[in-house]
Amino acid sequence: MEWKTDWGLRGRMAFTMFLLFALYVVFVGVLTVYFGDFLFPLVMLGGFAIAQYFFSDKLALRSMGAREVSPDEYPDLHRRVERLSQQADLPKPTIAVADTQVPNAFATGRNKKNATVAVTTGLLRSLDEDELDGVLAHELAHVKNRDVMVMTIASFLSTIAFFIVRWGWLLGGNNRQGAPVIVAVLVSIVVWIVSFLLIRALSRYREYSADRGAALITGKPGALASALMTIDGRMDRVPEEDLRQEAEMNAFFIIPIKAGFVGKIASTHPSTENRIERLRDLEREMETA
Repeated sequence: MEWKTDWGLRGRMAFTMFLLFALYVVFVGVLTVYFGDFLFPLVMLGGFAIAQYFFSDKLALRSMGAREVSPDEYPDLHRRVERLSQQADLPKPTIAVADTQVPNAFATGRNKKNATVAVTTGLLRSLDEDELDGVLAHELAHVKNRDVMVMTIASFLSTIAFFIVRWGWLLGGNNRQGAPVIVAVLVSIVVWIVSFLLIRALSRYREYSADRGAALITGKPGALASALMTIDGRMDRVPEEDLRQEAEMNAFFIIPIKAGFVGKIASTHPSTENRIERLRDLEREMETA
């Protein structure tokens, strides 16, 4: 199907990015005025951000214990991803599998040519063919939307703010006037809290966008809705110890692990119910088109 843009969703994402940009402009301005010795940590953390951008795929795969698999090992999975990639007008990504009973999937990689789609063995055992296509298409939509790049850029100065909040007392160096450091730390606390909430909102918007993209790739919004219900239900059967071990991957997963959930406003994902409702609406829209 034709790849269509949800301009309402795109507008909310753009507005969130604008608020982040405005917040960071004020942040840098305050630091420039009150904290003259800020260049070194800025450059240092910029280097960390660049390293994260280029190596985030390897770090994510390693943290999940996922490994790249060949077409000989998982021929059906490779055929599905190749077919869906063609439908999405994308290069076929690297495919990885994590041997865990947690039913989930994620995509990583800095661009379309360096992307990886990973699934768990628990997911492969849980879904039927259409549901699996829906989940794989969701991850390909993340790749098409360049979500890893967007989230890395959005979180860069938030990371710096957190760094100052935690280690600001060290950044004053030989400056005996404590006021600039105190101001920088206080401003950083505000920036970190506000940017945390804005980035979580942006993350939730990108999940809606990936859901819509998956529906357009497969032409079956109901299949992804069914997959979301299946995965969400299967999560309750996974031992809590396994969930805790993998909860740090929440921002990557198609369905977040609920163990230790902070709350709706701090969630990286919309509720499963809201996502399913939107997919059902899209399904009706496609049926009447």
